[in-house]
Amino acid sequence: MSSQTPGDAGPARSAHRTVASFDDYAAAERAVDYLADQKFPVNRVSIVGRDLKLVEQVVGRVTLGRSLLNGALSGALAGVLIGWLFTVFNWTNPVVARGWLILDGLWFGAVVGALFGLMSYLITRGPRDFASVGGLQADHYDVVVDAEVADEAERLVAGLPAPSAGEPRFSRGERVPPGRRVGST
Repeated sequence: MSSQTPGDAGPARSAHRTVASFDDYAAAERAVDYLADQKFPVNRVSIVGRDLKLVEQVVGRVTLGRSLLNGALSGALAGVLIGWLFTVFNWTNPVVARGWLILDGLWFGAVVGALFGLMSYLITRGPRDFASVGGLQADHYDVVVDAEVADEAERLVAGLPAPSAGEPRFSRGERVPPGRRVGST
């Protein structure tokens, strides 16, 4: 039986406070790692990326040969795995040599995979003749801490050793209000 009153929405959520802001994720990660080294309860810390953008890095042109090769490699891998499973668990008649199952899986998977690669190439040819890798990036990374322990986190972050050459800089011992960031100058 619950002790909540009918209008009660449940336990109150803890407020959070930004204790530092960084221009790159590595610097924010370094600050949280330092807090962990100082025995700070890092389960009360979050790294929040702000001003997100989708970045799609083009890695190359898609050609018929590349599509066939990628399909054949994927299919061969799947075929070898299936042939190996049939061999390990004796799912076939013992007349068939075990090594042949794996070899047959390899060539059959390569042929089927190449066919799928060809179909994929023919379907997407024209509107998308390139391969890419996409991901989210943030302009700023805030180290956010539960309000109850934020003062301790700020004190600890103020003691964070200065970054070595090539590492991003940040401001120490300064409360960073949301919307303001610490530059990497």
